[in-house]
Amino acid sequence: MLHLNAHTVRQISGKRFYTLINFDNFPIPKTKYSVQDSSGVDKRTLANAERRQKTFTDRSQLKFARRLVVKLGSAVITREDGNGLALGRLASIVEQVAECHHEGRECIMVTSGAVAFGRQKLTQELLMSLSMRETLSPSDHTREDAGSILDPRAAAAVGQSELMSMYDAMFSQYNVKIAQVLVTKPDFYNEETRKNLFCTLSELISLNIVPIVNTNDAVSPPMYIHDDTVVPGTGKKGIGIKDNDSLSALLAAEIQSDLLIMMSDVDGIYNKPPWEDGARMMHTYTSKEQVQFGQKSKVGTGGMDSKVNAATWAMARGVSVVICNGMQEKAIKTIISGRKVGTFFTDHVTSSSTSVDIMAENARVGSRALQRLSPTERASAILSLADLLVNKKDVILEANSKDLEVATRDGLAKPLLNRLALSEGKLKTLSIGLKQIADSSYENVGRVLRKTRLAENLTLQQVTVPIGVLLVIFESRPDSLPQVAALAMASANGLLLKGGKEAAHSNKALMDLVKESLSSVGADDAISLVSTREEISDLLAMEKHIDLIIPRGSSDLVRNIQKQSQHIPVLGHAEGICHVYLDRDADPAKALKIVRDAKCDYPAACNAMETLLIHEDHLNSSLFTDICTMLRNEGVIVHAGPKLSSQLTFGPPPAKSMRHEYGALECSIEVVKDLNEAVDHIHKFGSSHTDVIITENESTAKQFLSSVDSACVFHNVSSRFADGFRFGLGAEVGISTARIHARGPVGVEGLLTTKWILEGTDHTAAEFNEGRRTWLHEKLPVN
Repeated sequence: MLHLNAHTVRQISGKRFYTLINFDNFPIPKTKYSVQDSSGVDKRTLANAERRQKTFTDRSQLKFARRLVVKLGSAVITREDGNGLALGRLASIVEQVAECHHEGRECIMVTSGAVAFGRQKLTQELLMSLSMRETLSPSDHTREDAGSILDPRAAAAVGQSELMSMYDAMFSQYNVKIAQVLVTKPDFYNEETRKNLFCTLSELISLNIVPIVNTNDAVSPPMYIHDDTVVPGTGKKGIGIKDNDSLSALLAAEIQSDLLIMMSDVDGIYNKPPWEDGARMMHTYTSKEQVQFGQKSKVGTGGMDSKVNAATWAMARGVSVVICNGMQEKAIKTIISGRKVGTFFTDHVTSSSTSVDIMAENARVGSRALQRLSPTERASAILSLADLLVNKKDVILEANSKDLEVATRDGLAKPLLNRLALSEGKLKTLSIGLKQIADSSYENVGRVLRKTRLAENLTLQQVTVPIGVLLVIFESRPDSLPQVAALAMASANGLLLKGGKEAAHSNKALMDLVKESLSSVGADDAISLVSTREEISDLLAMEKHIDLIIPRGSSDLVRNIQKQSQHIPVLGHAEGICHVYLDRDADPAKALKIVRDAKCDYPAACNAMETLLIHEDHLNSSLFTDICTMLRNEGVIVHAGPKLSSQLTFGPPPAKSMRHEYGALECSIEVVKDLNEAVDHIHKFGSSHTDVIITENESTAKQFLSSVDSACVFHNVSSRFADGFRFGLGAEVGISTARIHARGPVGVEGLLTTKWILEGTDHTAAEFNEGRRTWLHEKLPVN
């Protein structure tokens, strides 16, 4: 291995290399890269000292981290069986660091693993050198104890070069240069060497080189610098350097790092040892937290208490810290993207903020509180909310006007603006719908669906119960909030609501009314609005707290949620591609009326018509011309399907796709030869949402209604009727195109599941097996 100083590093441009720097022997030379003033202080160090002294206050800010320290614990680098390094895991980490490096971030790695790597190599050598007598001797345990009898200093000497060779080979795949920096105890309490150390780190960073720092265990025992040691040249007490945790914290603080990621073999900080009952993952940690620590890592020198002490020490000196599981895929990049991975250390949590985990736990408790209420009490809370929507309409509309003003200034698309807007009429309609929910809520929870006498004095009942905790994610639809809240109350479900930022003022105003109505029955925490900057992907990972996800918004939103949610079921539809088919026997007046309403009443709605199918006989009739004229007068942009385009010399521009949800005053028109072709087209290009036939032929209508496999199939009515309020459900949490649980507009019924209640005296299964009791299985009336 070459022993090079920082000046020599610059002379080896473009070649594979690594540097072993012994700061006791090589002071940093004054070069054009290390500019010092008359006092001998590196100007770059002064510039670094002027960097931001406050930590990031929120995970979403971590993407702005420019200088990054990544600490790899022994448990991350070594294999679970202790035999060498986890090469696949290490390669993934190297790839992420390289990506950060190429993004312009300044990266430093603090790595363990030299002793473990060297022990593996020396163990192999030791076993190969055993004599036949030693190998065969029954009293000789050298073979089985080979790993534990090796001197760790010798193992470190072998492992350091092997480890760096491996790092060099991995980083070279990404065209990233690295330098090894080995440190010993004197480098931290000797003023001269300490200054040399951090000047060299700054020098390497300026040369676009990734320094890889480790303790030189080959010549020095593990460093134990006490907490009361005064750092030379500062007069301040430093951190006790006892392991790579405290080493990484010290380095991060000294070089003014923006972010320190400490990778271990646990997901983060728990309030008590993870294997104990009641252990809870702490996604955010403040210095005021109380934590009970367990045993330290089996392969490292530091425990979780060491990591927390190091992290809080660094945090107090302006370094943001995340402790995470290094075995998690893409942990570094995920943390920088702002996702809730590991434990984020900050002292900037406001007292008014409540974590989503706590909100979800409260929602679970609140759901049980709602179940304990009588149906009349639940209904009274919904009626209270209905009245508040009308009585406090001025407050709601004022908040909504603020959202509309911001959305208009930011250029929000017109369909989304239409969904965002509230009006006095909308609020009155909402109030009426909520009263319908209240009136129909008395037999929702605890309703007996089936009752069976299994045997004498043994009765089985199937009764309705709430699903548990719901997560409803919606965008640009503040009117969804009271609707969904009322349905949750009626079904005794806990509820988390995540609205879009474009409706922040409206949602807050409406949520205040929901809380007010819940407080009247003592269930304040049953429903909460997630107003923190939680990433949706983090919410989708809360399978321990959330039982069902209902997205309401654009097709992109729904598709992304369906794709990302791996463990929580999603209820909803990704697209609303609704068809209206004009049959050969369609009444022209009805056709014009229904098509106009289906497309123009509310084009942004998911139940608006997107494709008009016309029987080929109408192409040469006045109905086709009248339809096109009506749509043009309404401002609808028409696109022609492939078959229609081929039959028209001058016609509308061709549609780019027949499977497209416009969500605006646009639609496609296609021609079909008969009913069967219309049904086939719907099955091929539709989204199983809502499809309509307009015809006076009852036989044709029945065939269409039975053949089309969609959640809603209509005859001679507008597709806009696919709505919970219009169905008499009071409101809906959404429209589902799924084939299990709930389909179509989902009201209270779709938010309930069942449980079985069995009541007996002293019945045992053995009695039936032995013939001492007899099965009856007698169906009983449910009332």
